[in-house]
Amino acid sequence: MNKFFLLILLFCSGISCSNQKEQIVSMSTTMGDIKVKLYNETPKHRDNFLKLVKEQFYDSVLFHRVIQNFMIQAGDPESKTAASGTLLGEGDNGYTIDAEFQPRYFHKRGVLAAAREGDEVNPQRKSSGSHFYMVQGVVYSPEKLDNTVKRINERRKIALYNRIKSGYEAEYARLQKAEDQEGMDRLTEEIAHACDSLFVQEELVLTPEQKKIYTTVGGTPHLDGQYTVFGEIVEGMEVMDKIAAVRTDANDRPLENVVILHMEIIK
Repeated sequence: MNKFFLLILLFCSGISCSNQKEQIVSMSTTMGDIKVKLYNETPKHRDNFLKLVKEQFYDSVLFHRVIQNFMIQAGDPESKTAASGTLLGEGDNGYTIDAEFQPRYFHKRGVLAAAREGDEVNPQRKSSGSHFYMVQGVVYSPEKLDNTVKRINERRKIALYNRIKSGYEAEYARLQKAEDQEGMDRLTEEIAHACDSLFVQEELVLTPEQKKIYTTVGGTPHLDGQYTVFGEIVEGMEVMDKIAAVRTDANDRPLENVVILHMEIIK
C-alpha cells in the first residue's frame, strides 16, 4: 500500500514538473525592451538567473561585447561604473554553474546562453555565474552549413588532440631525451587512437530540425555543445538586432553605452 502511494506521488510529481510554466523575464534597455523565457530543463541556470534578477544584479550593467551577426553579451558588474573605452569582460560574481547541455536547445537565433572561460582553464565547460549572451547569428545556405560543420569538427578534433597530448608532455620529454623515436611514434599513435575514441563526444552532428532552423532562421552552430543554452527571446528580437548593429571599438565594446536599465520577473 505504501509503495503504491509512493508511485502515485512520483507519477504526479513527474506530471507537475513537465507542466511547470516557463518563467518570463523582462529586460529594459536604453535601446528598447526584450522579454525572455527560461527553460525548465536547465534548472541551475534558470534559478541562478532569476536569483540575480531579484537581487537587481543586472540593473545598470552594460552590453560590453557586441558582434553583429554573432551575439550580444552582458553580465560584467564592473561595467556599471566603467569609464568609456575601458576593456570589460573580466568582472563576474565569483562563482560558476555546472554545464547543462540539452540537445534539444541549440544556438538558433534569439537564444539566451551562458558565457564561460575557455576549455584550457575550464575543461568541464562550467558557465559564468553572471555573464550571458543572446544569439543573432546568420542564415546559412545548405552548402555553407555543411562546410561550416566540417570546419567546426576539424577544429574540435585538433583541439581535442592537443588537450590529450598536453597530458603527456613529461613522457614526450623523456622519450626525446632518450632519442627513442620508436617510443615517440608509438605514443603519438596511442594519443591519436584516444582522440578518435573520444571525438564522438565532441563531434557536431546536426539533426534535421537544426539544419532546417540554421538554413531558415539562422544562428551560430559552432557554439553547440560548448555553451549552455538556457532560454530564448519571446519579444523584442528587433531590439537585439538594434543593439547588435551599434558601432563598437577594437574590443567589441559599443562606442555609446547600451545599458540594461532594469530586469524583472513578469510571470
